[in-house]
Amino acid sequence: MASISESMARPVGWLRGPSFDVSFVVGTTAVALASGAAVVANPKLFAPILLLDLWLLGYHHVIATYTRLCFDRESFQQHRFLILWLPFLVLGATLGLALGFGLWILGSIYLYWQCFHYARQSWGVSQVYRRKSDGLVNENETLTKLAFYLLPLWGILYRSWQAPETFLGLEVKVIPVPEMLVDVVAVASIATLVLWTAARLRAFWEGRGAIAHSLYMASHVIVFGVGYLYIEDVTYGWLVINIWHNAQYLLFVWLFNSNRFRGKIDPKAKFLSWISQPNRWWLYFAVCFAVTTILYRGIDSFEAVFYSLGLPSLIVVYQAVNFHHYIVDSLIWKVRKAPIQKTLGLKQS
Repeated sequence: MASISESMARPVGWLRGPSFDVSFVVGTTAVALASGAAVVANPKLFAPILLLDLWLLGYHHVIATYTRLCFDRESFQQHRFLILWLPFLVLGATLGLALGFGLWILGSIYLYWQCFHYARQSWGVSQVYRRKSDGLVNENETLTKLAFYLLPLWGILYRSWQAPETFLGLEVKVIPVPEMLVDVVAVASIATLVLWTAARLRAFWEGRGAIAHSLYMASHVIVFGVGYLYIEDVTYGWLVINIWHNAQYLLFVWLFNSNRFRGKIDPKAKFLSWISQPNRWWLYFAVCFAVTTILYRGIDSFEAVFYSLGLPSLIVVYQAVNFHHYIVDSLIWKVRKAPIQKTLGLKQS
């Protein structure tokens, strides 16, 4: 039997290195939890913290997606439909739903879709950490998936059972959920988490524990648990998960672009490859923030036009941007694709 000190000497499975990964996992979790604690303690802080979240993380993280779509000719050609046609299709569908049912349908769709989106992104990141672990992550796959996904399911079922009338200031209608179903999923979630944790502790004891992956799994459990179950107010709980999600997405996209152009300026993507060099990280984020400001200020300028046409305000546009982002993310970040694996330095599967 290997000692714990010997297991610590094994590969830990960082995405980039201790500094980046501690910021990526521990730092984002700490900021998210601190923000949640602040608004629960003093609800007056919600508005300023939400504003900071939107402008520094939320809007910015949507725009970061476009560095994967259209900041170079090759990416633009590959994703032409996602850039030129899909936004208008999503906008049309979003507008049609709002006109046909009312704004409540957009808030209700967002309540459920954002939970699925956040859980799927978190699973994708966990799989990157798993592949980086050099084979140390080898628990039963079904147990791992159940431990991972039952918690978000418990959370969204709990929110449905709570039946909030509003979410982020929007009227919402939830799927009716009996308390018994919430309790059953809660028991299943806790049981699978206990079994998974026991398996992981045993792996550490036997000298095959995956440090980085374990840290990430812990952050997933903490953030989803606090955001969906511990904080009673659905909007305040959402803020915790949203900050965590946005911050990690920004860092992950930067990591991807940095890996893609590591140590070289690609003549086919001169601008993106130049700002993506590790020593220019500040410039990369500054460019994304500048594009974010221009685009969202541009959207805001159309508010008067929307009202004059009798359309249901800019909520339609903002939700269409969110929904488009969710669809695009589900298509461009599949870890099983060979190009993604190569860029992230994963073993080809």
